[in-house]
Amino acid sequence: MLGIMTAAADVLQPVPFASLKGWQEDDHAAALAAFRRSCREIIAEGMAFDRGVAFGGSRSDWLGVCESAARAKDARRFFEREFAAFAVNDPDRPQGLFTGYYEPEAQGSLRRTAEFSVPIYARPADLISFDPVEEQATGLKYGRRVGGKPMSYFTRKEIEEGALAGRGLEIAWVRDWADAFFIQVQGSGRIRLPDGASMRLAYAAKSGQPYTGIGRTLVERGVLTEDDMSMQSLRHWMKANPEAARELMWQNRSFVFFRKVQVEDETLGAPGAQKVQLTPERSIAIDRSLWMFGMPVWLEAQVPSGRDASLETFHRLLIAQDTGTAITGYARGDVYWGWGDAAALTAGHMKSPGRMVVLLPKQLAARIVKPQ
Repeated sequence: MLGIMTAAADVLQPVPFASLKGWQEDDHAAALAAFRRSCREIIAEGMAFDRGVAFGGSRSDWLGVCESAARAKDARRFFEREFAAFAVNDPDRPQGLFTGYYEPEAQGSLRRTAEFSVPIYARPADLISFDPVEEQATGLKYGRRVGGKPMSYFTRKEIEEGALAGRGLEIAWVRDWADAFFIQVQGSGRIRLPDGASMRLAYAAKSGQPYTGIGRTLVERGVLTEDDMSMQSLRHWMKANPEAARELMWQNRSFVFFRKVQVEDETLGAPGAQKVQLTPERSIAIDRSLWMFGMPVWLEAQVPSGRDASLETFHRLLIAQDTGTAITGYARGDVYWGWGDAAALTAGHMKSPGRMVVLLPKQLAARIVKPQ
């Protein structure tokens, strides 16, 4: 506990709500609606509390707040009454880094055809979570056992070349490997079927192999510059260079598996890592080793908008409901923008510095952040 308190004093700076730019003008009711969805999971299961979270507290720290949320009439007053606000000081990234993600849509089919020949896979039965001894021996959290011995799972190249063929794991088929790749990178997707119906896909598991951002690889190779790099420029390059793109995708050995989902609310996104549906422009992915799912996050940033990616002010209360392999660090977040062309443009271009303010239940805040 002493170590956490020391870290908290270094990282968390108490701030009044009145100091948050745009706080008064935000739509707190929209944030409260998203928070209530997180609360339903916290009350029912609270799965995230089963693992260590540096500033997450215990489930009991959140249950009372969630009960209060259900009764709240004035959303802004609720957040100010139940939470304490702390600006996040990231010693490794003082300016913060906030990116965006969205729910891609691809044309596809429930069966393999000449047009749709690239599979989207469900989680294989032999992909397992390693126990602590196996994790220490392999340096991996996930893998498979062969002859009783822990081993890494198949790489992206091995899977795409047929390592899982014949197991009946194909959920759907899409047109090309780039379509499948970007659904994996975003962690969810929509498959538009020939009859006009739409299949919703949510994250099921990852292979445990190391993740490599292929955009960074292209920059390091001198193919694209840092300023030119975006999801749109990457896709354009991949379309123009299909053979080289295949080799590039294989540099990212990690592979993501999916599950079909029936969503309660078609106006929301697929479930995130907290297993609740994501809300466009109100959900954010965070480093789950540091922050708890359901935590409100105030973000002050400039974000790209439109085809010219002109910057617009984005001061908004978000709810931590997801995570991602690349989302590591204190002042690091990935904003969920929804689906469609506008969401894809913003998410694809967003690499914004910003001010991150976390809201912690007052009971938790009093315990981990001692007065200076």
